[in-house]
Amino acid sequence: MNIEIKKCFYGDYGDKENTDGQNDQEAKAPAGAWPLWEVFIRSKQGLDHKHVGSLHAADAQMAIENARDVYTRRQEGISIWVVESKHIHASNPAEADSLYDPANDKVYRHPTFYELPDELKQM
Repeated sequence: MNIEIKKCFYGDYGDKENTDGQNDQEAKAPAGAWPLWEVFIRSKQGLDHKHVGSLHAADAQMAIENARDVYTRRQEGISIWVVESKHIHASNPAEADSLYDPANDKVYRHPTFYELPDELKQM
């Protein structure tokens, strides 16, 4: 028995391509399988969309309708976004230090009286 274990990060669906131009997700999917869609819902109280799950659908319209049926049972949401998983790309958490500058060097300097021009000091 041959078991393959692959470590993936969220959003890694479409990063690697095979030589024939298909990504790994499409290459492993059986012929005629529907693509995977990521679902984001904006609640009535919130201003931002939150990821709530994934589903398979033939196209964007079907994905929205299925997301409405599956993820908004009691009319919790007011807006639904669906994105085909192969179009989502994410940064690697292990590379966060090089991607984001530390905030230590971003110190706010409030101008003091001594930094004002001479014309303003006399006022």
